Amino acid sequence: MTQSGDDLQTLLIGAVPNLRAFANSLCGDPTRADDLVQDTLVKAWTNLDSFAKDSNLKAWLFTILRNTYFSELRKRRREVEDADNALAERMSILPDQQVHMDLIDFKKAFGTLSDDQKEVLLLVGAEGFSYEEAAEITGAAVGTVKSRVNRARVALTKSLGLESGEDFTSNTEFMGLVRMGQTVVR
Repeated sequence: MTQSGDDLQTLLIGAVPNLRAFANSLCGDPTRADDLVQDTLVKAWTNLDSFAKDSNLKAWLFTILRNTYFSELRKRRREVEDADNALAERMSILPDQQVHMDLIDFKKAFGTLSDDQKEVLLLVGAEGFSYEEAAEITGAAVGTVKSRVNRARVALTKSLGLESGEDFTSNTEFMGLVRMGQTVVR
């Protein structure tokens, strides 16, 4: 391009009122329109080398503004406004590291159980067999299976440093951890 930087700066500044009017007609918000014009001028200035010699600078600027506006519009459609962080607070996810550490602790605690306790806890807790089915598989009485499962739960609760009244020891959560640890302990 043969024009000097001063000439281009003058041409860019001269296009601002028209760019503002166009941006305001697109978005209907004067503040947002000013932001669009500013973004357009920054993009134009950083990409002056892509401006074709002897072409219409004003048309090039309007094209940049229009493309910027529609790109932002598409981006905003995918975003959810959450000014007070109410949505963000509800979308918390527990970090994977804690689950990994819990699993390591569980594996150590599980290793302290007797073979009979491990067997029935895996059958009932991890595989989902009933006490009767576990008794049939192991050849032990149903009462013995129930006793072994209970003693295994109590031993794990104690080894993991949990209190017997904590929610973790509820059957569903406890057995979920047993299922998680099943692949680790095999």
